[in-house]
Amino acid sequence: MKTTLVCGLALVWVGALFVPSSKAAETRCGWLQNPTPANWWLVDNAGRWTISLQGGVQAAGLDKIPDLSRSQYVRTNRSYGYACACLEVATNAKTRRITRIYRVQQQPLRTCREDPALPRE
Repeated sequence: MKTTLVCGLALVWVGALFVPSSKAAETRCGWLQNPTPANWWLVDNAGRWTISLQGGVQAAGLDKIPDLSRSQYVRTNRSYGYACACLEVATNAKTRRITRIYRVQQQPLRTCREDPALPRE
């Protein structure tokens, strides 16, 4: 009986080692900004989150960002600018970085414009 209990607990412990320890994805909505090449960030109700810096850090899944310029997009620098979007992401709160992008859904500009928790454009 004692051996069975010890073996059972050992199997549970070993099994736990193989369960992926993933932080749950967060949904963050706000201004998705791309002011210049390779520079991306999201400004939401918690502040600014770095997604990519030219020549520096880059979140995994950056390719999940669709072509935002087709509609509901504000151009500020030739083809660069910003849109309103919700992103499903993994973050590092200490460094204020988005480390992985799982999904991006562009929203109408009015969604961000009417959100009192977001800064003005």
